[in-house]
Amino acid sequence: MFHIIVCVKQVPDSREIRIDPKTNSLIRQGVPSIVNFYDLHGLEEALRIKDSHGARVTVITMGPPSAEKALKECISLGADEGVLVTDKGFAGADTLATSYVLGTAIKKAETVWGQADLVFCGKQTIDGDTGQVGPGIACRLNAEPLTYVNKVVWIDGKEKLIRVNRQLEDGSEVVESKMPVLLTVLKDINSIRRAGMPGMLHAARYKPIVWTAVDFPELDRTKIGHKGSPTTVGKSWVPEVKKAGGELIAADHPEELGKRIMDKIWDTTMPQQLGWLS
Repeated sequence: MFHIIVCVKQVPDSREIRIDPKTNSLIRQGVPSIVNFYDLHGLEEALRIKDSHGARVTVITMGPPSAEKALKECISLGADEGVLVTDKGFAGADTLATSYVLGTAIKKAETVWGQADLVFCGKQTIDGDTGQVGPGIACRLNAEPLTYVNKVVWIDGKEKLIRVNRQLEDGSEVVESKMPVLLTVLKDINSIRRAGMPGMLHAARYKPIVWTAVDFPELDRTKIGHKGSPTTVGKSWVPEVKKAGGELIAADHPEELGKRIMDKIWDTTMPQQLGWLS
């Protein structure tokens, strides 16, 4: 049976994102949080492997105590265990510090539930949008990184081999690798399932496992949190949302509505066509 670890992140709802103009950081307080949807696609692929081949699926997230909600959602979908890695010392971490802590947490998880054959991450998070954490974790684990995966083509459970399709800028390629591997997945790899009532009831009762910095005695404190983050943000902003213009066309009958629409199209396009002919 496979052991699959899925890394997820609780992120601010992109429709509610605001930026602190002084710190150039996201304002998270008071903003609704969701599970990064790329990570949910990674979880879905892990659950499909569990359904077809048999696997233990462990979900790990690094974040504040409120990130327990993200883990419960993953449990409701079918994950076996959820681990929250949380500590004030982890606050302010960039992608380098984050991958270091998550890599350490995965190694600890392997001592509890066995070596991870597969690690799934989303290709990026919607709040950071860097795509750096997954490959960073792979380096920490000395695992083969398979990025931008849009299809798991084939898995050999006996020989621990996996074949995937990777999306490239100029096409795609099929890659086969020996496990363990880390995959960062695209959203078109699958469709995310909905939680059933038994899963939701189980998640409501489930208490995620919590690990803090104390649980990682080997952790180098100079490599975590703000102190261990060499990245600085020069500028952040939220794209301006422009409302699309439009006109409401109403009628009492479908025939009349169709006529009004065609008249509107005629009035809009014909002057341009006549101008082109002249």
